[in-house]
Amino acid sequence: MIEMPKPDESVIAKRAALAAQLRAVLPNEQVIDTAEELKAYECDALNSYRQPPMLVVLPDTTEQVAKIVKLCASAGAPIVPRGSGTSLAGGSLPTADAVVLGLSRMNDVLEVDTENRVIRVETGITNLAVSANIAHEGFFYAPDPSSQLACAIGGNIAMNSGGAHCLKYGVTTNNLLGVKMVMADGEIVEIGGAHLDAGGYDLLGLICGSEGQFGIVTEATLKILPLAEGARPILFGFDTNEVAGEAVAAIIKAGLSPVALEFMDKPAITVSENFAKAGYPLDVEALLICEVEGSEEEIDEQLTRIEAVVAPFKPSTVKRSANDIESAKIWAGRKAAFGAIGQLADYICLDGCVPLSELASVLSETARLAEKYDLKVANVFHAGDGNLHPLIMYEANDPNSARKAEELGADLLRLCVEKDGCLTGEHGVGIEKRELMLTQFNERELRQQMAVKDAFDAGWMFNPAKVFPLELIETRDAA
Repeated sequence: MIEMPKPDESVIAKRAALAAQLRAVLPNEQVIDTAEELKAYECDALNSYRQPPMLVVLPDTTEQVAKIVKLCASAGAPIVPRGSGTSLAGGSLPTADAVVLGLSRMNDVLEVDTENRVIRVETGITNLAVSANIAHEGFFYAPDPSSQLACAIGGNIAMNSGGAHCLKYGVTTNNLLGVKMVMADGEIVEIGGAHLDAGGYDLLGLICGSEGQFGIVTEATLKILPLAEGARPILFGFDTNEVAGEAVAAIIKAGLSPVALEFMDKPAITVSENFAKAGYPLDVEALLICEVEGSEEEIDEQLTRIEAVVAPFKPSTVKRSANDIESAKIWAGRKAAFGAIGQLADYICLDGCVPLSELASVLSETARLAEKYDLKVANVFHAGDGNLHPLIMYEANDPNSARKAEELGADLLRLCVEKDGCLTGEHGVGIEKRELMLTQFNERELRQQMAVKDAFDAGWMFNPAKVFPLELIETRDAA
């Protein structure tokens, strides 16, 4: 189990003094310091771990964020940035002495430029709201994590989130053009902009995926794309997970370009069908959802080619979507999978990545490990880029069950690394994987990464106790 830092006895005294200073620059309702209200910010979607913060602040503007950062720096108070709190890796979990800086009030669209295909937004806006604001002009924002109804663009940038359509359109870093950011000393900087690339070092590439450890990103300039003429998915049902994994590798090897390629195993199929009534077959062990887009002629040609590639794997079900209503139902089932499984049990959702050639073997080993720990695992993931999402079901009120779930999760992530994959595809490291970082990197490599954080945040004020093993953080000054 992950050990949570113990509250410092001086927190209460510091809270009162800092709250008074913050209320001098913010309206009273934007500073939260009562125990009842702080409880709402004690965890994110990794709710196995909870710790109320010292304070919460909810700024309206970048200028307010800069003032908050300066006051917190003077008081020696760490800052935990928070968008919508949907992190599955504990990315916005506070420490007892930290100020949670929530960006939910900063959710405006600042500029839409369809001619240059960009949109500028405040980073508290939800992912889905970005596309909703430009759909009437025939455009959309491509990254589409399953939590897109709730997750904020700021969190997407912090974790470099992807989604079902990342196979064709890429993840956040491929669709992020620029940011406005508040640095550790309160300075406001702009990096990148409304153009394809910027001169000099690729600082934007560093910031995207830095898990809120370099500064507070308050605005983002995003790439937007014209909506496709049409899109249609096809379902394939298979008798085993392993054969489905082999079919995925064959589709990619054939040079085909589906916009999305999603995998669901039997537990996920059953619960999603019961919840969303998506029309999924219940007599199969694994399901692939493969979507293509273009004109009707292009869609039919691509689906025919994909069917030919998959045919040697003897799918027991092949079902093309016939219309927009059927397509929406198919995706409703996939998008509802996590929530539907949450109705059955508590679960931990992982996001390790493996090469496509290893999908079949990893799925087999996942089943073996689940049996070893006597736990159920449902698999729902982005098969096209090998981004696994095993959902480990357990009983949160049973310490033994929770311990076994974490141990199984650690074994599955180690397996991904052993198969030449990595610990995280889009959820980030947070606290969930920080002690596993030495599985993928050696100490020297991690200290080099820590030196990059030093360059942005020498006092390690932003998002403390995340990403790097605690032992390395505690000894960083001596290194």
